Amino acid sequence: MSAPIAVIDTGICNLRSVTKALEAAGARPLVVRTPGELDSSRAEGLVLPGVGALRDCVLSLRSSGMDATVRRWIALDRPFLGVCLGMQALFDESEEGGVRGLGIFPGRVVRFRLAPPLKVPHMGWNTVRFTQRGTALQEGLAPEGESFYFVHSYHCVPEDRSLVLAECDYGPPFVAAIARGRAFATQFHPEKSQARGLQVYRNFAASAAAQLIRG
Repeated sequence: MSAPIAVIDTGICNLRSVTKALEAAGARPLVVRTPGELDSSRAEGLVLPGVGALRDCVLSLRSSGMDATVRRWIALDRPFLGVCLGMQALFDESEEGGVRGLGIFPGRVVRFRLAPPLKVPHMGWNTVRFTQRGTALQEGLAPEGESFYFVHSYHCVPEDRSLVLAECDYGPPFVAAIARGRAFATQFHPEKSQARGLQVYRNFAASAAAQLIRG
């Protein structure tokens, strides 16, 4: 049984890529822009994707009222997946223009400070290693390392290290994914990561379907 999965349209996200990847993973994505659209969708999972500037992403969420909706959804421990900016938006603040995030998790988003020859943005394939075990997002993925696709100049620094689901090395290690209950977020782009990325979306869809069965 596949559950509807709502994908938030902030106006700056890679919406088509994410919805197509969810479809390829066997999910039923529904695009939503407002809390009312989410309520009427009867979705069991919620995805917040994003590319571009974090300020634009957060301003869009606040202007539509979806900021409070995301906070409430995660507080209720319903299946949630943030992607790239959708992960960064969950924290308190960012060095990118001094942006205040949604403040769901304590921590900051900081710019890479790297010595040559490493370049910013961090772009391309890199190996992600899981630091937790047994979460719903990891089914079928090797804990010691899987390759995913990244495009970012900033990375998240959670105050609570128990949030960290996975790390990646680009110079020093940085946080590649977080998890708290049924809320997940990745700095990498599953929709650009071929088979392993589709497995991430398939796992998230299964988590949403399990929520539907429990309900």
